Amino acid sequence: MADRPDDDLPAGYASPPCFMHELDPAWLGLPAAPEDAQQRRDVARWRKAERQRLIAARMALDPSLRRHWCDRIAAHLDASLGPLDGLTVSGWWPIRAEPDLRTWADTLPDRGASYALPVVAEKGRPLVFRRWRRGDRLEPGVWNIPTPVDGPEVVPDIVLAPIVGFDRACWRLGYGGGYFDRTLAVLPAGRTVVGVGFSLFAIPTIYPQPHDIPMGMIVTEEGRRSEYLNR
Repeated sequence: MADRPDDDLPAGYASPPCFMHELDPAWLGLPAAPEDAQQRRDVARWRKAERQRLIAARMALDPSLRRHWCDRIAAHLDASLGPLDGLTVSGWWPIRAEPDLRTWADTLPDRGASYALPVVAEKGRPLVFRRWRRGDRLEPGVWNIPTPVDGPEVVPDIVLAPIVGFDRACWRLGYGGGYFDRTLAVLPAGRTVVGVGFSLFAIPTIYPQPHDIPMGMIVTEEGRRSEYLNR
């Protein structure tokens, strides 16, 4: 998928110090959206360190356990999303031990739905989505992630976003490139946005910043977690 680079700090979409995630955010005294430049840099550094820690932990998981969790995630997606007839669902091509939903995506045409993959058309700009099904031609895109080249561009009705970490208010910690946030900011209203990941990587807070956009729900192998929304 896109949204993969770790180009954090000021101008972009980044991350803070190492073990803050183990403490109560309120006790730390860090506001959700730091107002001064030093606080923004501290949060950016923490998020980068936390991202690296969580990705390493995910990649260390036993592959058979990940596959089992992916099957459970697929079942919870079906229960959470309901009928998909006539809808376009966007996902991602899995990297770095992300949940692999390709087998689930293969079932969508039989249910009257289509699947799309994101494409980085231009760095620093929103993603575009191209329709894809297994067997369609793929070529290496940015960061060598396979991307469809022949499918038509589509606007998804349901956006599935891979998560590195997430918190109880359904804020998503991504890879630091900001592509998903830019994309969600310009999609037409009414889209369903779902963060997808493993429950092991829930953290107390991601310290959301003004550019962050919360997920409508989080789906893990444990189920749907939209009940944690507190807004």
